[in-house]
Amino acid sequence: MTAAATGVTAAGTLERDALAVLQPGFAGWDVPDWVLRRLDEGLASVALFGRNVESAAQLARLTARLRADHPGLLVAVDEEGGDVTRIEVGQGSSVPGNYALGTVDDTALTRDVAAELGRALTACGIDLDWAPSVDVNSNPDNPVIGVRSFGADPELVARHAAAYVEGLQSAGVAASAKHFPGHGDTAVDSHHSLPRIDVGLDTLNARDLLPFRAAVAAGAKAVMSAHIISPALDPDRPATLSGRILTGLLRDELGFDGLIITDGMDMQAIAATYGTEHGTALAIAAGADAICVGGGPFDEGTVLRLRDALVAAVRSGELPEERLADAAARVRALAEWTLRARTAKDAAAGAGATGDPVGLLAARRAVRVTGTVTPLKGPAFVAVLGGEANIAVGTQTPWGVGPELAELLPGTGTAMYTEDTYKKAVVLGAAAQRPLVVAVRDAHRHPWAARALDELVAARPGTTVVEMGLNVAPPRGAVHIATHGAARVCARAAAEVIAGQAH
Repeated sequence: MTAAATGVTAAGTLERDALAVLQPGFAGWDVPDWVLRRLDEGLASVALFGRNVESAAQLARLTARLRADHPGLLVAVDEEGGDVTRIEVGQGSSVPGNYALGTVDDTALTRDVAAELGRALTACGIDLDWAPSVDVNSNPDNPVIGVRSFGADPELVARHAAAYVEGLQSAGVAASAKHFPGHGDTAVDSHHSLPRIDVGLDTLNARDLLPFRAAVAAGAKAVMSAHIISPALDPDRPATLSGRILTGLLRDELGFDGLIITDGMDMQAIAATYGTEHGTALAIAAGADAICVGGGPFDEGTVLRLRDALVAAVRSGELPEERLADAAARVRALAEWTLRARTAKDAAAGAGATGDPVGLLAARRAVRVTGTVTPLKGPAFVAVLGGEANIAVGTQTPWGVGPELAELLPGTGTAMYTEDTYKKAVVLGAAAQRPLVVAVRDAHRHPWAARALDELVAARPGTTVVEMGLNVAPPRGAVHIATHGAARVCARAAAEVIAGQAH
């Protein structure tokens, strides 16, 4: 007899399972009452974003409140380190991102950095991280992956994917390798529309799938799906909604037995094509176990609509009841693992024998300098050529080298310029007689920024250029410093070079 036919108790079980597969976000620095109510009714996970973070102490209080009556609750976060940070959203990350780690190409260092990040997450009460990104950034014009990837070499990405998973999970935090089956060869951001990757199976196996195989072999507890169409795998549905990809490829061929999490179901690649509610039911039916949703505005009504959509899909026969029950069981199984891991996590101090944090050590090792550095002895002016960040990075996190250089060279000023506000005369006037430093992110993708760099270097040949994105464009400036990421520690490492205090 099916649960739907057994009355009130069974209906309660069905609704509990429907809630259990959701990983919703919420607004604010405190736990809303509606979240506590739904936890009592079966909600097994919540997701935190930058909007939930004021400080580490506040975040720890928030997660303690969440777990007061539900110690096995999964608390997830999208914390990649580097450019994509939530727990340090207001100041920038204290660990570099994947591109910097791939540039250094020391898997022991990657493992140590991931373990350090894991310890920071556990200290805040977080035990599921939607990281690492193990996409092979084969398209340098990719608008959404870029420095979030370890690089363009599949073998390099694979070995660092495994090291990152091992490091993060040594601290008791479940890792989620993403974005399966690979988001690196796209020119479209799936936050806005549905990307398509038109390559054959041989390329997918040799390139995009290699890091996922490595992450699975390393014991990754979760894998996050991508909202992409890959016709060689499934010409009809995006990976998140594809049984061929999630069940046939990831489960059966790659042998993954952990939790399959969707990328955000409120992203336009799904919401604008299938609808969030219907997409949620399709994703669970295809083999996903957990529904990530809540990057945008989120409230109790959305949770109830998704719960009810899942229940209705079971009752209509679109979603097998056993599939929903299996998905809910996998969520609860991961919650049990994290609960055990929190009490027995590796408490090793990690790297940093010199006294400096491992994140700063890693950022320093990732810096690459073209030209001969003449250390500045007095204040400089830093012009940041900024543009709209992608949604994954967000707009809350500061970047550039101004504050970090001002710590070393007091009196240093800084200002950000966009395509609409940049004027050469304005920048040169603000710099006055001070040496000019120009920070940019992905100059190769922003023609206006490339033109601005050329203008400023022509006017001030002694200009120092700091590229904080992909180091693809030809070096500019008397000194060109590539940090391979815009994390706060990357900015600090560049500032040390400029001020002649490099370690």
